[in-house]
Amino acid sequence: MSVTSLPNDSIARRNMWVLVAAQAVLGAQMPVIFTIGGLAGSQLAGNPCWATLPISLTVIGSMLWAQPLSAVMQRWGRRVGFVLGALAGAAGAAVAAYGLYIGSFAVFSAASLLTGGYMSAQGFYRFAAADAASEAFRPKAISGVMAGGLASAIFGPQLVKLTSQAMVVPFLGSYLTVIVLNLVGLFLFGALKSTRPAVRGAGAAAGRTRRELLRDPAIIVAMVCATVSYALMNLVMTSSPLAVVGCGFETSDAANIVSAHVLAMYAPSFVTGHIIARLGVEKVIALGLLILAGSGAVAMSGVNLENFYIALVLLGIGWNFGFIGATSMLAGHHAAAERGTMQGLNDFVVFGGVSMASFASGGLMNCSGGSVQAGWSAVNMAMLPFLVLAGGALIWFALRPKETR
Repeated sequence: MSVTSLPNDSIARRNMWVLVAAQAVLGAQMPVIFTIGGLAGSQLAGNPCWATLPISLTVIGSMLWAQPLSAVMQRWGRRVGFVLGALAGAAGAAVAAYGLYIGSFAVFSAASLLTGGYMSAQGFYRFAAADAASEAFRPKAISGVMAGGLASAIFGPQLVKLTSQAMVVPFLGSYLTVIVLNLVGLFLFGALKSTRPAVRGAGAAAGRTRRELLRDPAIIVAMVCATVSYALMNLVMTSSPLAVVGCGFETSDAANIVSAHVLAMYAPSFVTGHIIARLGVEKVIALGLLILAGSGAVAMSGVNLENFYIALVLLGIGWNFGFIGATSMLAGHHAAAERGTMQGLNDFVVFGGVSMASFASGGLMNCSGGSVQAGWSAVNMAMLPFLVLAGGALIWFALRPKETR
């Protein structure tokens, strides 16, 4: 069923709960993939510098899928786009499982481009929550959907423990489980009241062009802060399992640390919307950037197990405030008719930045310095210039006269 994009908080609440369930079920595949992707890549690749390539290709796939999926949703509604994303996730897991079975790094890596289709679709859950929401309910709807990731944060790493060594070929069982998650998740979208803009009448405004949208200071700052928050989170998270295992800890320790990290990514979502409503979106984004800086400082202070836990928990909280805050800012500065253009462009830019961070992560971790500790320090030191960039953009925006924002 499709409805217009006029504010209707009853529809927004219904969709929020459907998307919370989707985050919990389908979202569980992302902790699985990010925990074992680099480890499986290291097992298959001849050169350790390429170990995280499958994760990087997942993010590149997400970037490439973003604008086509956004156009599909603009024309046919959110449900169609989300079903396509789940089918892409199932197909990607099937190809990855085949790559593991035949021992082909090339096939395993190529599967990641399909998996990126699911990752891209999941990124639109937050925008779908805002479609029918009033201005007052919008940040709460966005943060509510993000809170659904809390279940996936618990569920996903436990699946790694149960399935990674369950078959003769390591990690094969995990990817077969991911296929099942995507197929089960398909049924959830039948309950979604898909929203799309009403058909425009003759003479109605078509919305701004991409160039005009990118002249809006709020949109620029939101995109910069979203990109930096997500890219830095991915930069560090991609390398963390390799760093944990490389420092002498077990794969189960890496899974537990990723679990704590993903919990920290989503648990604050229960209150993030309320904090935004109380403090304002700019202050919440700034707080997120400061917490990300704290994560890097803790990571560089040592490689004990507690350092990994604290750094990755702070990384998750910083991402939550920075990314949800930036999403709320963006959602409030474009019209329904501009949704397909703006949201697709935003996620193309965001995941483009995340792709570069993911590529850089493997190189910094495995090919800089002569030890695991040196590589881990290089990964975290790389956060600094981008935090300065996002912080500078936010200060520039805050200092502008209110009427020009």
